[in-house]
Amino acid sequence: MAELIFQLMNNTILFSALFAWFLAQVLKTLFDFISSKEFSLERMFGSGGMPSSHTALVVGMTTAIAMREGADSTLFAIAFVFSSVVMYDAAGIRRAAGSHARVLNQIIKELKVNHTVHQITLKELLGHTPIEVLVGGLLGFTTAYVFCKMMFI
Repeated sequence: MAELIFQLMNNTILFSALFAWFLAQVLKTLFDFISSKEFSLERMFGSGGMPSSHTALVVGMTTAIAMREGADSTLFAIAFVFSSVVMYDAAGIRRAAGSHARVLNQIIKELKVNHTVHQITLKELLGHTPIEVLVGGLLGFTTAYVFCKMMFI
């Protein structure tokens, strides 16, 4: 068990990815606080918003793999494809789902006036705009690059 913990603590790829995610979540919470003037702990753990923490996580991982294993490695290719799917999902499918939730919430609100509808509110902030994904990618890349250079990979 001690060996496993030691290995995890020395996994530069894992830590650079997790640190990029953490940094994105902190920035997302800060940006939300600045724009709304209210602190929301949910923003620290929730999806959607600026920057994309999912993108920061996967791009941080992919960058660290490229720096450690090489951009010509099989592991990098797998990570690159995985990252592409996550970014596409964030800016496409999850963003569309959030738009659908917004419309459904409005329909439920309007129906409630004339009908008995149980109050349900769907989460609307699910996906990202392309710029939020781009900023998340830049954050992930930069974080992993700096982290890996500090660890002498």
